Amino acid sequence: MPERTGPLPETMRAVVVPRHGGPEVLEVATRPRPDPGPGEVLLQVQAAGVNHLDTFVRRGMPGVTLPLPMIPGSDAAGVIAATGPGVVGIKPGDRVFVSPGYSCERCRACLSGNEPLCRFYGLQGEHRDGTQAEYVVLRASQALALPDGIPFEAGAAFPLVFLTAWHMLVARAGLRPGEDVLVHAGGSGVGSAAIQIAKLHGARVLTTVGGPEKAAKARALGADEVIDHRASDFLAETRRLTGKRGADIVVESVGQETWERSLLALARGGRLVTCGATTGYEAKTDLRHLFFKGLSLLGSTMGSRAELLQIADLVAAGRVHPVVDRVLRFDQAAEAHRLIAARAVFGKIVLTP
Repeated sequence: MPERTGPLPETMRAVVVPRHGGPEVLEVATRPRPDPGPGEVLLQVQAAGVNHLDTFVRRGMPGVTLPLPMIPGSDAAGVIAATGPGVVGIKPGDRVFVSPGYSCERCRACLSGNEPLCRFYGLQGEHRDGTQAEYVVLRASQALALPDGIPFEAGAAFPLVFLTAWHMLVARAGLRPGEDVLVHAGGSGVGSAAIQIAKLHGARVLTTVGGPEKAAKARALGADEVIDHRASDFLAETRRLTGKRGADIVVESVGQETWERSLLALARGGRLVTCGATTGYEAKTDLRHLFFKGLSLLGSTMGSRAELLQIADLVAAGRVHPVVDRVLRFDQAAEAHRLIAARAVFGKIVLTP
């Protein structure tokens, strides 16, 4: 039998994607509360993050079949309500945050700290029910101690985006002090994290945002140069700000809309690292620029739990901080999706039950 904090309700409320469509398809439904099995824990969710991924799950992704109906959400923070047989090192009542990814934990990729390269790698809220529910069952290895002083809302805002940005810049692109880094979409969750991570490592940060309000917030995060993509061309501005040299690293998540100019914005020997394609998956690449300038194109997905623990320590120490645009209730999930689609968010939206 699971070890529990006390009596638990038989049912729970959860945000549900019953079918693909617009934000209006999202429902808050009553579902049976799950029980943890061997090696699993039951998390009572206090706060759950909203990501671009949730909007893709809701809309549907070309060539991908998702197991609908599904509870979205990859990030969360809360309290362990119960543990299943065989769980050690974690107990009911512990404050934790969620490591969004899971893997086989046995293959060479997993054992070398490259969990996203595991052939069985998946994400909560994409490949199985996610975190936007009052209770969620997780593998015990996904429940990581939430350091004292980090509120639940912040604990639900940093895991996916900070891990993504950290792995992109540190593990994949090999960021070095003094380099020029161009961060696209500085107002996004990944972008706002990348600005801080690049500054932490001694880089000069250029970032693109939409509008003067977001520009001011990006500067407050530490961006050295801010390019309003609504008012000017980021390629021309990057060349001007770097003395025509170009950026050493471009952090890409926009995709089709910016891809070709992002390549042209790179310095000789520069690295473009991409984690997504919010404006489309198909983009042209002029191979002449690639080989003549010695460029590197790097794909990146999530990162390791070891990296995530390092990030949590940095958040606890106040050296980086998750940016929470606003906190909404579960029954406002559709509004969260509309705000993301309208690019009316700086950082992350967090949902509470």
